[in-house]
Amino acid sequence: MNRLLLSIAFIASFATSFAQKSLVLYFSETGTTKTVAQELQKQLNADIESIEAVQPYSGNFQETIQRSQKERQDGKTPDLKPLKSKIANYDIIFLGYPIWFGTYAMPIATLVKEYNFAGKTIVPFCTFGSGGLKTSTEDLKKALPQAKILTGYGVRTARVKAAEKELDRFLKENGYKKGTVVKLPDYSPQQPVTDEEKAIFDAACSSYQFPLGTPSTVGKRLTPDGTDYQFTVKSRGFDGKEATSTIYVTVSNEPNAKPEFTQVVR
Repeated sequence: MNRLLLSIAFIASFATSFAQKSLVLYFSETGTTKTVAQELQKQLNADIESIEAVQPYSGNFQETIQRSQKERQDGKTPDLKPLKSKIANYDIIFLGYPIWFGTYAMPIATLVKEYNFAGKTIVPFCTFGSGGLKTSTEDLKKALPQAKILTGYGVRTARVKAAEKELDRFLKENGYKKGTVVKLPDYSPQQPVTDEEKAIFDAACSSYQFPLGTPSTVGKRLTPDGTDYQFTVKSRGFDGKEATSTIYVTVSNEPNAKPEFTQVVR
């Protein structure tokens, strides 16, 4: 009897999640986050709207860094054009942004100050050079204590073509989209890195523009698509102190596939 009641509750919760009205709301400077947002909208059949700054960012990397640094130093955030969508009309907001300085881009800082997200469910999604999903999600929780911030999705700009397949799994795993996927196995316990594994790490990470450190241990898992690696990496932060991060690398089963660095979690 208890098992039957649990099954009914599980089915009811999924039916409720499919009935909820969703909005894909995003800021994109160069178009990369827009690509992910549009893929989300297509798979969810949700409404979609872009967040626009009154004074647009240039799209030039150095100019964006200089402007956003000054905004941070001055304690100011950019003015935004009014949203056409009414936040109150939606149950779930898929909130997208590029990662700047380890967290969400400055227009999102304006958005969370000026709009009421109390009682809403927010699912972050982001694009980045190395990582930032975890840190930006934590910052959203601090900025929006009355909203429910759930586990989100992130993808490196260099791997944005992988978003379609990864989003399909993400949405099904979390009940936002009908369908089932095979659960991925856990990573094996961390073990000292072998020469072969170090070569895989170097092949995936050596071309990144900033040093990512030296792997000390690694866990692995086999998936239907290939092999995933979870490296523990020693490096030095900008303050010169030793730091530890986790770097994820995947190697596809496809012939001649090269190792791909997927994200850094600091």
